[in-house]
Amino acid sequence: MIMPADRLTTLEIRAAEQEKTIEELSGQIAEQWKVIERMQRKLDALTNRFLALEEQAAPDVPVTKPPHW
Repeated sequence: MIMPADRLTTLEIRAAEQEKTIEELSGQIAEQWKVIERMQRKLDALTNRFLALEEQAAPDVPVTKPPHW
């Protein structure tokens, strides 16, 4: 049978390991948020650039049926 002191030690070890795991996961999540924010800024910049290029493009060509219709 497991002695109460051994059981308490086992629980303390588990709690410490879980705390370490939670801290590692928290760090990874923080790093991923930085990556996501950086990617969002790049996407916004590319979207703005695309819209600017689209405005500079030739004026809209009216949609007409081809001559063979």
